[in-house]
Amino acid sequence: MSDRARPDSAPILAFRELEHLVRNLGEELATFRKRAHQAEARLKALSNSPAGDGSAEERVSTLEAENAQLRARLDQATTRTRAMLDRVRFLRQQHVLGGEP
Repeated sequence: MSDRARPDSAPILAFRELEHLVRNLGEELATFRKRAHQAEARLKALSNSPAGDGSAEERVSTLEAENAQLRARLDQATTRTRAMLDRVRFLRQQHVLGGEP
């Protein structure tokens, strides 16, 4: 009789496990839904707020200006570095050829 109980209990255990997994999945879905609603509410508040939108645009403008300044400095540094390398090459050629610098 114990052999008959085991085959019947396997589907019951599988069903309980499935039920547990579905319950956990439902709870996770509810959590994700709640987080999505909170994020949408924050986004809506930011887009409706004149200060929030303006400060973001101002920050982007500031960062773009800073980026342009950094690119200009990088270009200047690249130009100076190439000039120094050219000078070092010239001095090395003078040294190899035995001439005075």
